[in-house]
Amino acid sequence: MKIVVLEGSPNRHGSSNMLADCFRQGAEEAGHTVEIIDAAHADIHPCTGCIHCGYEGPCVQKDDMEQFRRQILDADMMVFVTPLYYYGMSAQLKTLVDRFCAFNSSIQRKHMRSALLAVAWNSDDWTFEALESHYKTLVRYLNLQDMGMVLGRGCGAPSMTQHSPYTQQAYELGNGLK
Repeated sequence: MKIVVLEGSPNRHGSSNMLADCFRQGAEEAGHTVEIIDAAHADIHPCTGCIHCGYEGPCVQKDDMEQFRRQILDADMMVFVTPLYYYGMSAQLKTLVDRFCAFNSSIQRKHMRSALLAVAWNSDDWTFEALESHYKTLVRYLNLQDMGMVLGRGCGAPSMTQHSPYTQQAYELGNGLK
């Protein structure tokens, strides 16, 4: 299976990307191909809502999204990776997701698999409720098949994440894909 990991953390060596790396390692050991899209450091502009794309054509903006569109549509699975910022995905990942507008139907027709990897400093049981709801809405709208979530509570710093069970959970999620 071909997997595209959509990283939305501005901190390349942060906790969410640590989970992404564990997932990648597990998935590759299971025989899958993994590509990383670093949304936080890419040249991606916000959707302007101009609808020039007609919801299924090329976007008028000339940035990295056209390359990402090809990578996403060539994949069998998308993995959304984000730190939790104010109870939602990072703005960097949200900008990428908003640009799906120009190829929603193509994603919907693929019936891709998906997963969510996220971390938060907060460890309250309700910490991820809004993000989980948003992710589940994306899964439903885009006709994705959810393969699982790793929601790292209390992972405010990479050292906290390294000593948590979440790195192993991310590895196992990737390694357990059939």
